Amino acid sequence: MSASNTFQGFLDLAGVEKPSDDIINTCVRCGLCLSACPTYRETYAEASSPRGRIALIRGIAEDRLEVNAPGFLHQMDECLGCLACQAVCPSGVKYGHLLEAGRAQARAVKPRQGLGRLIEAVVFRYLFMDMGLFRLFGRSLWLYQRTGLQALARRLGLLKLMGMADVEQLTPAINDRFFFASGQRFSPNGHTTPERPVKRVALLTGCVQSVAFAHVHEATVRVLQVNGCEVVAPIGQGCCGALHAHGGDFERARQLARQNLDALEAANPDYIVTNAAGCSHHLKEYAHLLAHDPVYAGKASSFLTKARDITELLAELGPKPAQTPLLWQVTYQEPCHLAHGQKITGQPRRVLAAIPGLKLVEMKDSAMCCGSAGTYNIVQPEMSQKLLANKMDNIAATGATVVASANTGCMIQMQAGINQRQAPLKLMHLVEILDAAYQQDGLFTE
Repeated sequence: MSASNTFQGFLDLAGVEKPSDDIINTCVRCGLCLSACPTYRETYAEASSPRGRIALIRGIAEDRLEVNAPGFLHQMDECLGCLACQAVCPSGVKYGHLLEAGRAQARAVKPRQGLGRLIEAVVFRYLFMDMGLFRLFGRSLWLYQRTGLQALARRLGLLKLMGMADVEQLTPAINDRFFFASGQRFSPNGHTTPERPVKRVALLTGCVQSVAFAHVHEATVRVLQVNGCEVVAPIGQGCCGALHAHGGDFERARQLARQNLDALEAANPDYIVTNAAGCSHHLKEYAHLLAHDPVYAGKASSFLTKARDITELLAELGPKPAQTPLLWQVTYQEPCHLAHGQKITGQPRRVLAAIPGLKLVEMKDSAMCCGSAGTYNIVQPEMSQKLLANKMDNIAATGATVVASANTGCMIQMQAGINQRQAPLKLMHLVEILDAAYQQDGLFTE
């Protein structure tokens, strides 16, 4: 069956996706997804569960509800898109694809309001589409943070007057140095043999990572060099487009996918890697996103065989064990789009296991969403804060002094939680921890 000739309740507009009736019909309403859903666990409301949201989508598909029904619009926003339901579904419902198409329909009848609308209008349509413009924005934000303007605005209460105080608290510290792709090439630093030849890795530098987590990019390059990889950052790449797709803006998501396919494949890499779990998940969605593109469908399928999350690739390569003990007590927060979206759970732990002396203390519900979910922490602050509080409680219960993660959005959210509680915790990307161990071994000078 096809959505175009079976279910007629959805808007039939150019550029607006329809939820697939094939996916809708895959759901058998068993309810095994309920206990995995963060919003259901907070509300115990059926409508706030995956089963309830699919029922709303089905209601529109069968002309029992209108697309502008308040319940439908609310649930398309309240859902985190964490894919925990998809990971446990015995029927294999592609809930993520259903949600994204549902959001496209919702946005067509009721655009976001307030800050959500501002973000979509400025960030998604302009800044994330043009890395030159985004670099300029990042430098402006750096000046705001470093010249005392931020401290002054907070002291005078200007941010509260503008309704921006909560959002500003989520703004990550901007690096002194940025790491945008400009054709850089980094040679391998050992750990290669005739049986283990050099692997050429193309690094997706992305958007937010390039200005707020440039240090993670630098650590990623060093760690890959130690593990015998030549790393390149091909020019011409941009934002992966994940947030556009998650919000139902498939036109811009496809535009960015084509741009990245052209730029990254031009480097002729063995692997294409990113250190943000949300990005690595979305790179693997390019084949689905461009399935009907006569020019790019084949390219996207080939691309899929090379795309890796950094934790996935390091586990695949070994990784090279560190030699000097790193006596840290670490707990690992699993990003949703790594654990649920890609089913990558053992690999990050194997990377940490390559570090002698490191003690990994597992937290309760490590793969439960932290409440970041792209822009969710801005447009749904109340639910986001509840989920963040749960996560911070679980982190505190471990007694760990270092929190490891592998996703940009999660790290921004958890740093906000650490700041709120003034907790004695250090937040690090998992690859930074391995990098620190290699630095102790004296494998590089900086």
